[in-house]
Amino acid sequence: MYKLTVKQQNILDTLREFIVTHKENPTPYGLHKHLATHGVSDSLKSVMQVIEALEKKDLLTRDEQRRMYVVQNDDYADLQNIFSMPLYGLASCGDALAYAQDNVEGYLQVSQSLFRHEEPAKLFAVKALGDSMDRDNIHDGDYIVFEKYENQTDVENKIVVAVINGMATIKRFKKVGGGVIGLFPHSTNLVHQPIFIHENDTVLIAGVFRRVLPVRYVSI
Repeated sequence: MYKLTVKQQNILDTLREFIVTHKENPTPYGLHKHLATHGVSDSLKSVMQVIEALEKKDLLTRDEQRRMYVVQNDDYADLQNIFSMPLYGLASCGDALAYAQDNVEGYLQVSQSLFRHEEPAKLFAVKALGDSMDRDNIHDGDYIVFEKYENQTDVENKIVVAVINGMATIKRFKKVGGGVIGLFPHSTNLVHQPIFIHENDTVLIAGVFRRVLPVRYVSI
């Protein structure tokens, strides 16, 4: 297990406190400014050296905008390394169901270490309903984590949660030619059929699949 210097531990604890209190992830400059307002007179260069040391220990990571996130690994367990992921309503793995994008039903408590390469702020979960994607190990009742789609990635042949006229469904996205888009099931149940839409139809790709968080229901 890593041993941290007093300064490294203080920076790590301050970063955690900032994220919890401000509900956002600071840049190194923002964290330095926060420290200064609390009487810490370390220079920005000194703070950066600590941040880089924590990065080398894989206890801290930064995204493309230099915002910082606390992570955990096998050498340094930290139960505070948990973030809240919004959980939206049911998304069908069969026929599309009514879906309100702004209707958050609750939050999942998830370890940052499960999503080392994604920004927590861009992640959300939906609860799967049905068996049309069971060959991709997406089963009825599972929590499915998606990254918000912001038109910056190609979704061809990827699993997405698509919202069509206010209805949501989890399917694999494929362009089949002639302006036609197919949302395909991948199921052991042959009753499920693709959904075909035109590229000019009103369709929102809300998110791109990242992983399944399986759930088993136990009767007590």
